[in-house]
Amino acid sequence: MNYLKLSIYTLLFAVLLVSCKQHEEARRPISRSSGSFMKKSADRNKKLVASEEDVIKKIIKSNPKVKYYATRKGYWLSYDEKNLTDTQTPKKGDIAYFNLEIKDIEGKIIYSEAELGPQTYYVDKQDIMMGLRDGIKLMHKNETVTFLFPSHIAYGYHGDNKKIGTNESLICTVTLRNFVPDPAVAPTSTATSATTGTTAAAIKTTTAQPTKPAVKKPVTETKKDSVKP
Repeated sequence: MNYLKLSIYTLLFAVLLVSCKQHEEARRPISRSSGSFMKKSADRNKKLVASEEDVIKKIIKSNPKVKYYATRKGYWLSYDEKNLTDTQTPKKGDIAYFNLEIKDIEGKIIYSEAELGPQTYYVDKQDIMMGLRDGIKLMHKNETVTFLFPSHIAYGYHGDNKKIGTNESLICTVTLRNFVPDPAVAPTSTATSATTGTTAAAIKTTTAQPTKPAVKKPVTETKKDSVKP
């Protein structure tokens, strides 16, 4: 009887072991397939970026009279109108007012300045094209700049679901008319400053001044009337 039980347990263990092994073997191809897909996708994106950059570099080379500057973010810019007087540039929280024209990489207008109208942008607080988000912070007031944006910092794979297509490089011309601090934030700092000043004045006023020690006046003895006998 014991021998029979041992045989049954051994058989069950063997079946369980084979089943687990087959399950593990069945999952391996999925992992390999997933890794292969990711690698192919990364290679495809690299080739796409390289191809777009080659096109942009050819455009730059074909316009030797125009000075283009490469940026660390992977796009290029040139100045149509440059402001050499002002040194301030928009920072996070400022409100930027600008005009914008968007062309495809061949120079055909996609959105005209008139069609888009005046633009208002809360710097780093609104969701806009990645390239413009960075580029506007490089501009000075009253400057006009032309940007050459590869698709990965423009509208990418999805486009804008209107006129801009998939993986489309763009030429954007921006005129930064003005930028100012957010008025919703400025009064707070002013009020804080005023409160601080008032508090300081109050402290100064209420500070106890050192008092001089009181000087006692000498006591004059009162003379008693003398009665003669």
